[in-house]
Amino acid sequence: MSAAAQSRAAGAVGGSLALNLMRLRTFIALLAVVLFFSFAAPNFLSAANLVLMSKHVGLNAFLAIGMTFVIITGGIDLSVGSIVGLCGMVAGGLILHGIDLQFGYTLFFNIPEIVLITLALGVVIGLLNGLLITRLNVAPFIATLGTLYVARGAALLLSDGATFPNLEGNPAFGTTGYAFIGAGTILHLPVSIWILVVVALLAAYIARSTPLGRHIFAVGGNERAAALSGIRVNRVKMFVYMFSGFCAAIVGLIISSELMAAHPATGETFELNAIAAAVLGGTSMSGGRGTIGGTIIGAFVIGILSDGLVMMGVSSFWQMVIKGVVIIAAVVVDQAQRKLQQRVALQQMAQLA
Repeated sequence: MSAAAQSRAAGAVGGSLALNLMRLRTFIALLAVVLFFSFAAPNFLSAANLVLMSKHVGLNAFLAIGMTFVIITGGIDLSVGSIVGLCGMVAGGLILHGIDLQFGYTLFFNIPEIVLITLALGVVIGLLNGLLITRLNVAPFIATLGTLYVARGAALLLSDGATFPNLEGNPAFGTTGYAFIGAGTILHLPVSIWILVVVALLAAYIARSTPLGRHIFAVGGNERAAALSGIRVNRVKMFVYMFSGFCAAIVGLIISSELMAAHPATGETFELNAIAAAVLGGTSMSGGRGTIGGTIIGAFVIGILSDGLVMMGVSSFWQMVIKGVVIIAAVVVDQAQRKLQQRVALQQMAQLA
């Protein structure tokens, strides 16, 4: 073998090793933050703190799962935080006040019905985002930014900016038991974690084992080619935004149930954590690449980082700086991974030639 060929072979091996390390970056980051806070923060690995962190991670993970599908198609959803706030307010308002039908009549729903109504609201807002993007050709950033303001304003209007407190409900109207969603446990684990497991498994199944999942990746990889191959691109986009709205509605229910109160400002900046978790988990901002498993690990990294910094007494201002650095670093590594993949592929082709 010539010296040039040996050099190319060595370069290909080195590039493949670096590429594998980049693909494992989320695992490496998770291991690093766990090890760091295990030594730096007291009681970090205590059972009580692990359960609490898992609940916080779960909230980010729900939003990040929906965001992953959206980003894979090449879009973005900035409205999820506002959907969280609006859905929590709607659930709280239905529990406390029902729906005034005029003429002295008020319609109350039981808790399962309220949950279904709230989830349907999240899906409808996602549908609105999808229609704006697919039918009116509004850019995803602008469409969801507008929906962000509309949903947040609607949440404030529902109570004139006040909180809906004491959501214990009234036994006579069947509105009791709401606390179980956010504070209940099954087999010593929070109900919200079990819900997350179901949603994550469903999302992973859709992504890996269904034609819809393959269509989602195809649209993100090359939208025009996907359309020419017969994929209904608009329907795929509408689905991902509806699913994102559904995930946001779940978070709104969990938070208001856990606190037994609904506040219109709930969910502010949640979309940033969701985007960070998805990107850190390997979802490409340019679309076409991402995994649900990677996103879950990314959510753990962001959640553990946030809780660990709080336990260390780090200022909330510095926490924002650190999260911003993490997001930038994740995007930089993603771009480096794409370039390295192309270079390794060229080197392998050269070897075959």
